[in-house]
Amino acid sequence: MDTEPAPAEPVVPSLVDRYFTRWYKADVKGKPGEDHCILQHSNRICVITLAESHPVLKSGKTIKSISYQISTNCSRLQNKVSGKFKRGAQFLTELAPLCKIYCSDGEEYTISSCVRGRLIEVNENILHKPSILQEKPSTEGYIAVVLPKFAESKSITEGLLTQKQYEEVVEKRSDGTTGTS
Repeated sequence: MDTEPAPAEPVVPSLVDRYFTRWYKADVKGKPGEDHCILQHSNRICVITLAESHPVLKSGKTIKSISYQISTNCSRLQNKVSGKFKRGAQFLTELAPLCKIYCSDGEEYTISSCVRGRLIEVNENILHKPSILQEKPSTEGYIAVVLPKFAESKSITEGLLTQKQYEEVVEKRSDGTTGTS
C-alpha cells in the first residue's frame, strides 16, 4: 500500500511578523555593526529592539548590566506618561540615546531611538534579567516603545531600511570581512 506524504504544516507567522513591519537602521551613529530594529505597528507605535546582527546578539556577549540613566540629569526611567495625549512623555530625536548596555568584556553600547517621537515606555524587565534582551530581542527583550507625531508617522521610515535592504547590507558586510581574511 502506497503511503502519501503528509501535507506540510502551514507556517503560521509569529505575532511580531503578523502585526508589525520591520525597519532597520544600520551602523547607528557611524558605528559598524551596531544595527537597530524598529517594529512599526499599523497604529504607528514603534518598538525599538536590537537587530539580529548587533554585536550583543551576534557575538553572544554576556550582558553585565543595562542602564536607562543617560546623563546625570536624564533618566529614561523617570518618564511618566499619562492621558490620551501622552502628557509627560520625553520627546526623542532620531539620535537620542535610550539606554546603555554594559558587557562583561568591558564593551559598552549606546542604543538610540532611531525615530522621532514621544517615549511611551521603557522595558524595565531587561534591567532585572538582561539575558531576555538576547533570548527574545523582538518580543520580551524590547528596549522601548516610541510614539511618533501623527504628522510625521509616514516620514519616519524614510531613513530606515526594509528587511530586504537590511539583509543585503548584512550580506555585503559579511562578504567584505571574509574577502579580506
